[in-house]
Amino acid sequence: MTIPSDLPVAFRGITLLGLGPGASFLLTRQAWDLLANIPEVYLRTLQHPAVAGFPPGLRVYSFDHLYDQGDTFPEVYNQIVEYVLELGKRPEGVVYAVPGQPFFAEATTPEIARRARQAGIALRVVDGLSFIDAIFSALRIDPFPNTALVDALELTVAHHPPFPPSAPALIAQIHSPAVASEVKLTLMAVYPDEHLVQLVHAAGTSRELIEELPLYAIDRSQHIGLLTSLYVPTLGHSTSFEAFQEVVAHLRAPEGCPWDRDQTHQTLRPYLLEEAYEVLIALDADNPVAVREELGDLLLQIVLHAQIASEYGEFTMADVLQSIHAKLVHRHPHVFSDLVVEDKEKVVENWERIKAAERAKGGKEAEGILDNTAQALPALVQAEAYQKRVARVGFDWPNIRGVLDKIDEELEEVRLATDLREQENEIGDLLFAAVNLARWFEVDAESALRAANTRFRERFAKIETAVRSQGRQLSALSLEEMNELWEAAKNDAER
Repeated sequence: MTIPSDLPVAFRGITLLGLGPGASFLLTRQAWDLLANIPEVYLRTLQHPAVAGFPPGLRVYSFDHLYDQGDTFPEVYNQIVEYVLELGKRPEGVVYAVPGQPFFAEATTPEIARRARQAGIALRVVDGLSFIDAIFSALRIDPFPNTALVDALELTVAHHPPFPPSAPALIAQIHSPAVASEVKLTLMAVYPDEHLVQLVHAAGTSRELIEELPLYAIDRSQHIGLLTSLYVPTLGHSTSFEAFQEVVAHLRAPEGCPWDRDQTHQTLRPYLLEEAYEVLIALDADNPVAVREELGDLLLQIVLHAQIASEYGEFTMADVLQSIHAKLVHRHPHVFSDLVVEDKEKVVENWERIKAAERAKGGKEAEGILDNTAQALPALVQAEAYQKRVARVGFDWPNIRGVLDKIDEELEEVRLATDLREQENEIGDLLFAAVNLARWFEVDAESALRAANTRFRERFAKIETAVRSQGRQLSALSLEEMNELWEAAKNDAER
């Protein structure tokens, strides 16, 4: 049970005490009265400005020695929890004090409260001002309504910030330049190097200091210490996935766009394919600016489909994200679990085993190797997909000599074909064999052909330009003349 915090000082059980964010004058009246009337107090750490102003005669114990002995923070926190629970069983109970407010950015106190409730140990909470109060007071900023609160230690092991850049963020426990460096690297996956941020040092004390500096420089600060936090201003309202979803939902709303409101999954099908091809064109051109724009157009189609599904009661974007998140984690046990794989080929083999197990668990009948390959894929892409899948189970040539011989064989069969249907079949087999050759060379057949198409278009355009400069019509040229111009265009391109 939890006991109201206005009870007398004598208390059998555990008292969780908040020491506030800084000097002792920031202790609450209730906290001071408690400290002035108890014989002893246990602190998570002595490294707090309020300790110097404690009432005289108060015996102070701390768990700082556990930090020196433990290998990890979770290990230390678990030891503290166990010790406090044992102390709470004494007839005189225990007062356990932590920086700030007992339930803001504290790993030990929520666990102590949970386990005390399970064990039937009485629990009392004496609140304190949180470090958040002091920091936002120092910044003169209102954190409402959507500031993200983040633990720096979580960011040090993350690869991407866990909050949207459209929201400001307060990152606590930047307690060393090494932590600041790791946090910086994670944030720079989203934020520009020059993004101005604020390091807040010792908020709520006489040493309070705010440094504004570019993100890339935060680990160079000479003032980083145990009471340092980082405030990261927003990149702008339009920079988050959630803000984009709101735009799409608005377009579909009654007061939105008539065209967007009228769309369905089926009417959007051509646009999804078209935008995917536009991305490919931008990738082929090696144009990052165009890729960025075309990925946005493709994302619009994805979000539109998710919005329509949400309106129809089919699924939401959260369902989409949760599903693909679970799938990726489950199918990569060599990354997210303890499975060890030797190389990428073993990764693929394990992937197929996991998929088969998923189908069996879901009550689905066993599928053929090629059954779930998308039938709408372009023919070259589909051919390569088929070949890669059957190769996983060993249906492949032992070396490239067999691939080349197969191309010669198929070319000869094209020469020997006597009617249109036979010619069509043999040409198809020849193309399939050519795709296999590309696969052996680790060349993407679709991209290679698209690049060849682009080269052909550019060279033929040069022929047309040359003919126009002569004041002639292309149709008036002989094949020999066009071949000469073609070779000139080819040689020009290769220079």
